[in-house]
Amino acid sequence: MNIARFHPYVYYATKYAFYPGQTSLTRHSYSASLYFVTEGRGVFRLRGREYEALPGMMVYMEAGQCHDWASDTDEPMTHVCCYFDWHYVDRTEAYPDEAGPICYDAALLRQELVGEAFPYPLPEIADVSSSLRRWVDLMQKCYTSNEHTTERTFIPNMMVQSHFLQFIDHFLTFSLQEHHIPDPRITKLLGRIEEDLLNGRRVQMEAYSESLGLSRGYFFELFKRTTGMSPIQYINHSLMNRAKDDLRSSNLSIMQIADKYHFNSVHYFSRLFRQYTGKSPQAFRGAAR
Repeated sequence: MNIARFHPYVYYATKYAFYPGQTSLTRHSYSASLYFVTEGRGVFRLRGREYEALPGMMVYMEAGQCHDWASDTDEPMTHVCCYFDWHYVDRTEAYPDEAGPICYDAALLRQELVGEAFPYPLPEIADVSSSLRRWVDLMQKCYTSNEHTTERTFIPNMMVQSHFLQFIDHFLTFSLQEHHIPDPRITKLLGRIEEDLLNGRRVQMEAYSESLGLSRGYFFELFKRTTGMSPIQYINHSLMNRAKDDLRSSNLSIMQIADKYHFNSVHYFSRLFRQYTGKSPQAFRGAAR
């Protein structure tokens, strides 16, 4: 699985108020979709199963799923929703007037245009009533019309996509089980570690674990579970990647590169570099040029 190609992209996000008793036609969205019921009540049907729709209900659907909505007569429903793909799909030729197209006839659904599913299972129905305001606030920043991006809308669309990535980060953190995604405490700490490395600060691991309120042993366990490496291995790996960039693209000597990344000994730097890359710094530079 090439996880690098997953880069969420929102096509259409809005607030939709139903008329009393309004029903939607059975539909299949070409993209994935998320809905949050904010007011009123109704019924949601997905693949033949029926759910009561009340404020705080979150619905996630992978692309191509058959579904429909029906609003209550006395308390008409409102939801905020978005249509997105886990990585961009160009449907402009088939649907020039809709960025987030929907098919109302299963026989006409073009499978080659259906967005790809996320690689891990995500819950389809969830109750987020205790934090609904937070979800709605995040979604509102992503509101965009159901139109393809043009030269005129390109810059505003970049802002929308930026907000949408924050929304999806929140959604995945909420939805995925711990063993499927990195521990959020460690992922936030990685940014601090990178900043420390960029500024030449070598911080003791105990300081990082204490900042999270974790014991040293549990910190190391979480760190390795999240990154696949111990903290020291992660730091050395990051430093070696930077050193490789300097060996490829600069005129710095091996000694200067070792000094740049605060190694006390050029011999230790060279030994560590060979351990991580399989080549000496000199051999790597010769092969890269």
